[in-house]
Amino acid sequence: MPVTHFVVRWPDGHEERCYSPSTVVRDYLRPGAYPLDQFLANAHAALDAASERVRAKFGYACSSALDQWTSIERAAEPFRSQALAEVTVVSVD
Repeated sequence: MPVTHFVVRWPDGHEERCYSPSTVVRDYLRPGAYPLDQFLANAHAALDAASERVRAKFGYACSSALDQWTSIERAAEPFRSQALAEVTVVSVD
């Protein structure tokens, strides 16, 4: 299962390289700007789908995908009060 990384730029300009255990993330995230809530919904769905692909292949969920989701939630917290906050997906490799 090919690992895929995606780089996001948070509203404060900080960039973060994120991990997915599967290329399925490409079905949910493409380069471009997303409203914060939409990015979070897409990222959560992508990482959940990736974890399920691992479960289907190996019989257990991917804890790294779950850890990545926790990290994204933590990083998003300071921006939740900003009505127009956007997250930019810089790349999906």
